[in-house]
Amino acid sequence: MRYEGKVYRPWPEADSILIQTTLGCSNNQCTFCNMFSDKRFKIRELEDIFSDIEQARKIHAHVESIFLIDGNVMAVRTEFLLAILNKITETFPEIQNIALYAGFNDFRRKTVAELKQMRAAGLTMAYAGLESGDPIVLDNIKKAMKPEHAIEGMAMAKEAGIKVLASFIFGLGGRHRSKEHIKATTDILNIMQPEEIAPMAIAIQPGTELEQQVLRGEFLMPSPLQVLEEEKYLLENLADFDCYYWGDHGNNISPMRGMLPQARVPFKDRIEHEIATNPVTKQDIIQTFSW
Repeated sequence: MRYEGKVYRPWPEADSILIQTTLGCSNNQCTFCNMFSDKRFKIRELEDIFSDIEQARKIHAHVESIFLIDGNVMAVRTEFLLAILNKITETFPEIQNIALYAGFNDFRRKTVAELKQMRAAGLTMAYAGLESGDPIVLDNIKKAMKPEHAIEGMAMAKEAGIKVLASFIFGLGGRHRSKEHIKATTDILNIMQPEEIAPMAIAIQPGTELEQQVLRGEFLMPSPLQVLEEEKYLLENLADFDCYYWGDHGNNISPMRGMLPQARVPFKDRIEHEIATNPVTKQDIIQTFSW
């Protein structure tokens, strides 16, 4: 199997076989991200993707989970994706899960009928970056998405039966827009009700536009206390819908994961304990690590 450039996959996909379908990200302008700064968006040749799938079959006797990389694989035309999904299910009859990166706008650019075709062909999960529900924050980070677009895309995925993990970033509103950011993010999650969510604390990636904004003093990093208060607000105000909480990213101050709403009370109690006792809350700026 062949990979070009830096390769990323979500941490819940640690045991999945990776098949590179696209190179880079179709947006590739978000101020906080440098994941695909080393390549321009491109769709690989179908025969090369098929060759990698066949190679994976030779290497692995049993494969239950495959993740399609790079960014925004859902942006590829439907017929192309269906060919890949069919090839995977034919090659790996034991497959249980096929997942990919997607943007909420990528769902909107397809029809529900097309999404249902992909679900029937084996696609089970899409990982989509929400980042924030605050329209001002979304504009500031150049997400090229409005909150209503995320709501529409999520509704289409739900209608098609494709599960969605929505990721977002504590602290992305900075020091002065923390409350607006987390309130709007919680509000939109209550509307969207994704099957899984993955919150992570803000981290400044080297070479990004956000790094330059921090150095120029245009973006003021939040404090650890603000980040913990954002997580507390989320847990207190998230509606009672079934959702798996992947809150165990390495940059989170108190990593934890489990099913909501069942784990809401112990998770909230844990965050309140961190706020009351963790010395990190006395620091002025949160210290996190690049991905």
